[in-house]
Amino acid sequence: MTTIDNNDKRQAWLSELKATLSLSWPLVLTNVAQNALMTSDVILMGWLGSDALAAGALGTNLYFAVLIFGIGLMSATSPLIAEELGRKRHSVRDVRRTVRQGLWCAVTVAIPIWCVAWNAERILLAMGQEAVLAKTAGDYVRALQWSLLPFLFYLVLRSFLAALERPGWALVIGIIAVPLNLGAAYCLMFGKFGLPNFGLIGAGLGTVFSSTFMFVALALVISFDRKLRRYHLFGRFWRADWPRYRTLWRIGVPIGLTVAFEVTIFNAAALLMGRIGANELAAHAIALQIASFCFMVPFGFGQAVTVRVGRAFGAQDEAGITRAGWTAFALGVGFMVFTASLMLFVPHLLIGAFLDLSDPKNTPVVEFAVSFLVFAALFQLADGAQAVGGGMLRGLQDTKVPMFYAGFGYWGVGLPLGVALAFGLGFKGAGIWIGLAAGLAVVAALMLWRWLRRDKLGLTIAPG
Repeated sequence: MTTIDNNDKRQAWLSELKATLSLSWPLVLTNVAQNALMTSDVILMGWLGSDALAAGALGTNLYFAVLIFGIGLMSATSPLIAEELGRKRHSVRDVRRTVRQGLWCAVTVAIPIWCVAWNAERILLAMGQEAVLAKTAGDYVRALQWSLLPFLFYLVLRSFLAALERPGWALVIGIIAVPLNLGAAYCLMFGKFGLPNFGLIGAGLGTVFSSTFMFVALALVISFDRKLRRYHLFGRFWRADWPRYRTLWRIGVPIGLTVAFEVTIFNAAALLMGRIGANELAAHAIALQIASFCFMVPFGFGQAVTVRVGRAFGAQDEAGITRAGWTAFALGVGFMVFTASLMLFVPHLLIGAFLDLSDPKNTPVVEFAVSFLVFAALFQLADGAQAVGGGMLRGLQDTKVPMFYAGFGYWGVGLPLGVALAFGLGFKGAGIWIGLAAGLAVVAALMLWRWLRRDKLGLTIAPG
């Protein structure tokens, strides 16, 4: 009897591993495609010249600082839909209502973000930026802002497909959008094929085109796919479900703030690194880009575990919650152990993708980058753990307390420690990275501690 029970448990863990991997890899590649969209814009901005690149960077950073909250809010649809499907496998009405209210939330949050974006020039001037750069960046953001609503709509539909464990279409459409965005931005920025030469504004218009394409394409797939059209997601769009709408805000606002705490500390780190020196800033940008690329994998596992835990949560399957959480955690952290090893043992191989290692002019930057990658290796483990740990808790719809953990870890520990080490004790750039790693480690430890206490805290009891 014991042998049979052990075989059943082993099979259950293997089934969870297969399900997690099947759901995760399209999410990871979709995230990479999203990054490629931004990267292609930056490349084209560089072709316009250094001033355009600087203005584009200013505008993009300001826009992203407010966009990230909307992204977090939209991600609340995923655990809610997953819970509904876990509670009732063939649920249609409740899933449709959650998607509909997610789209309503997108419209609601877009309005204040538009107001901020429309006044980007004034905000940048108030921050002490040069008038010419602020004007150019403001014009760019005023074009870019119209990509917001279709992009948020796309995120809601992508969450719907992820919760159904059918992320393939979002991946296909995301990949197609990369060359479309590149082509549209190139033609509009440089006036090709008889189109007007919009300069930097063309990059914003290209993003509007690609974001609209992603939403419309995904909406058409859902409307015509035989298995998806039964949800009738866009039927009776005007019908309100205020309790569900409030629930999305209750879960989504803390997610948005959690992500904002993390993103803004990296913005602050870059500003602090710029005060230390140009070589340190360049090395920081290289090390951070390497770490950010690696982060796409545990971030995808974090998105997948939200769905997997959410389904088990809705079904009140406590063993399933445990399996889903620890499987994704092991995969995410295990991958980061691999990438951390690369940073420690072959740093020059990674840095060589960004700089010519044989050029003596690059030697100071390379040396700083190698030293930063040592701390980035520790940073990797903590970053992977907090990314997946946050996703595990979101699957239980537990977002408020993790938000406070993030605020404390990043801004209460990470930033003050980094400033003290860099400027007070003379660690300079290394101090900034130690602070980042420490902040991430604190957040990861707190997330994991809360997950381990989930039963005592009553987090595994689904509402309703």
